[in-house]
Amino acid sequence: MLLVRGSKMEDRGVRDLPSLLNKGDVLVFNDTRVIPAQLEGVRPPRDGEHGEGAKIGATLHKRIDLRRWQAFIRNGKRLREGDMVEFPAGVTAIAENRHDDGSWSLSFGGDEPVEVLLERAGQMPLPPYIAGKRGTDEQDRSDYQTMFAERDGAVAAPTASLHFTPELIARLDEAGIGRETLTLHVGAGTFLPVKADDTDDHAMHAEWGRIEPDVAERLNAVRAAGGRVIAVGTTVLRLLESAAGENDLIRPFAGDTSIFITPGYRFRAVDGLMTNFHLPKSTLFMLVSALMGLDTMQAVYAHAIEQEYRFYSYGDSSLLLPAA
Repeated sequence: MLLVRGSKMEDRGVRDLPSLLNKGDVLVFNDTRVIPAQLEGVRPPRDGEHGEGAKIGATLHKRIDLRRWQAFIRNGKRLREGDMVEFPAGVTAIAENRHDDGSWSLSFGGDEPVEVLLERAGQMPLPPYIAGKRGTDEQDRSDYQTMFAERDGAVAAPTASLHFTPELIARLDEAGIGRETLTLHVGAGTFLPVKADDTDDHAMHAEWGRIEPDVAERLNAVRAAGGRVIAVGTTVLRLLESAAGENDLIRPFAGDTSIFITPGYRFRAVDGLMTNFHLPKSTLFMLVSALMGLDTMQAVYAHAIEQEYRFYSYGDSSLLLPAA
């Protein structure tokens, strides 16, 4: 783990966290659970077409309601509104309409909850650089979850929490470092590159999150007592900032957020961030640059590359503590 305090860097390990944080600080984790949201199916041939139809890949990324999900579609040019797509295990969906970003609304057939259908027909939506090394499906369903995963709904793991073990949590408890959980169902849109020349023109995909009233109350009490709120992962940071009022108090929250944090943003709810290393030109690199400064983060990434830190979902971590 690369520790960054202000602009100073130290090569440390995640196991050092109990000595790097202060008694009274609190770590905030995301308790979302990744669902098998990746589906491979076929659009049957239309009247007059020959062959087996068109192969369609779907990655669900946001629930619309009980039977409908928004999905990124591979081979979407072969779909029309009203087409049925047949997936394994008798699961079917109707392509309802195409959105401006190229994704589709899919309406699933039957009466069973969509999550039950996905358990039968879906695969874990591993990032491409992991999918090439895919293990057994059961192994992936276990490995691509954090120890805090409880609430179904994410299509990507909040990977900063993958570094934690029961043993580390026990040591953090002994050191007087608190922990809280919230829920943000991570969508695939979070990881899309920014293609617009002006960041104001980049549209973030909305994600659903919840912060319970008692959690918000305790987090505010921590800061009032002089402790720090450390977000474990950018998903946690984005939800906490979405819930913060102008008075810098964290409010209870339940709903969608599409917050896009770029340099110049004034942070109101967090005092630090634990996160993995992200792709350049991504919204997540912009977020950490907003927290620490662009020059600092460019130096941090140059150091990480030189020292051969591992990047991305199963990579190494950083602890970012901005100057007071």
